[in-house]
Formats: sequence, C-alpha cells, structure tokens
Amino acid sequence: MKNLKVSLALATGLALAATAVPAKADPLKNIVLVHGAWVDASGWKPVYEILSKEGFKVTMVQEPETSFADDVAAAKRILDLQDGPTLLVGHSYGGSIITEAGVHPNVAGLVYVAAHAPDVGEDEGTLGRKTPSILAKTDGAIKKTPDEFTYLNPAEFPRLFAPDLPRERAEFVARSQVLAAAKIFTAPLTAAAWKTRPSWGIVAGGDKIINPDLERWYYTRAKSHTIEIKGASHSVYESHAKEVAAVIADAARKVEKYGAHAQE
Repeated sequence: MKNLKVSLALATGLALAATAVPAKADPLKNIVLVHGAWVDASGWKPVYEILSKEGFKVTMVQEPETSFADDVAAAKRILDLQDGPTLLVGHSYGGSIITEAGVHPNVAGLVYVAAHAPDVGEDEGTLGRKTPSILAKTDGAIKKTPDEFTYLNPAEFPRLFAPDLPRERAEFVARSQVLAAAKIFTAPLTAAAWKTRPSWGIVAGGDKIINPDLERWYYTRAKSHTIEIKGASHSVYESHAKEVAAVIADAARKVEKYGAHAQE
C-alpha cells in the first residue's frame, strides 16, 4: 500500500510538472501571399521560391478583382485550407484585402508590401487622393472599360508600375493585366486586422503607384515593424525579391514573440 501511495504521488507530480511547463509551440510555417490590382499571383514566384527553399509552406491567392467582397472571400477560402498559424502577406491593393481578411482565426500576423492598410470605414481610394502618387497625377494613365473595369495604360505601365524590372518582363506584365473593377478601390473596410495582429511593413522608396509617404503613414499608424527599400518601385516584390522574402521570413519567425503584445 505504501508503494502504491508513493507511485500515485509521483505520477501526480509528473502530471503537474507537465502542465506547468507547456510544450514549445511549433514555429509558424504557413505563408499566404495576396497580390494587388491589375496583376496576378505569378509575380510572387521569386519570393515563393526563396521562402519554399527555406522550408515554408507558401500559398498564393488568385483573387478575381471583381469586387472587394469577392477578393476577401477568395483570401479567406485559402486561409481556411491552412493547417495552422499563418502569416498573411499583401501587396498594394492586397493590403486592403489582408486587413479585412486578416481577422481569420488562422492568421497570426500580417506583412504589408508597398501596400494599403485602411482602418474600419476607410477605403484606399479616398486615402490615396489625400496623399496622391505619381500615378494619380498622370492624366490618362488609368483606363476604364464601359462596364467599369480599370487597367493601366500598357504604354505607361513599365514606367509607373515596374521601372526596375527588365523591360521585357515589365511589358509582359503590362499586356497580361487582370482588369480590376473600379468599385474595389472605394469599398470601405469593416475590419482592421492590424489592430489585433502584429504587422510588418515594407516601404518601396521609389513607388509611383502608392505614394511612399502614404505607406509610411499606414505603417506608423499600425505600429508595424517597418523596413524601407530605397529606390524600389511598386514591383518591389519582384525587383527586390530577396529583400522582401527576408522580411517575410523574419516576420514568420518572430510573429509569436510579438503576438501577445499586439493582442493587448
């Protein structure tokens, strides 16, 4: 009987010790990349290849750009498929998408790449007009179809969107644009995930599509860990893929450390 009591006491002590020292959580491995307006997810390929080689499970969203609601739904559909904590990354208009979709329970953190980050009730179109970019000051650069879909004038695309990409690549992207419904740029947000998730922001110092000052303002307001890539164009995710991938990988490794603070 005495031996039985000792055994029970030992077992109880071991059980209490196990609950007192929780097992260390597995590092975040899932990364979801969201592209911006007028382009598709293929532009993420250089970043995808770098992150995949580092052991991350990377998935791209191919949003239709037919409405903000459709695009957010497309992002959430991919987030539903993730098997654990996920870092959600958005470029340009994709920043608005991740801000809305980032309240998804699988999202542990956000990375904004030359991206918009509106608050609840705001829309990127209005904010962009308050801090206009070179694009906004270039007459005729944005074209519109009779059914209200927009695209960049292909002749202006390389100069405005991708001046630091090889000319052939920039011209190909210009000729393979995904036309974006005009209404996506004026849809007000109903959620702002950067208020409850840690975030990182990349400023493209030479951005002509979004004013770099607007990017800095967004990231300052969101208290994002901010990195600026001097001289980089709006196509920073392609032209400076190594630097962008490094920021994303660093965020993925640190997101748990900052998560508790962001939730306060």
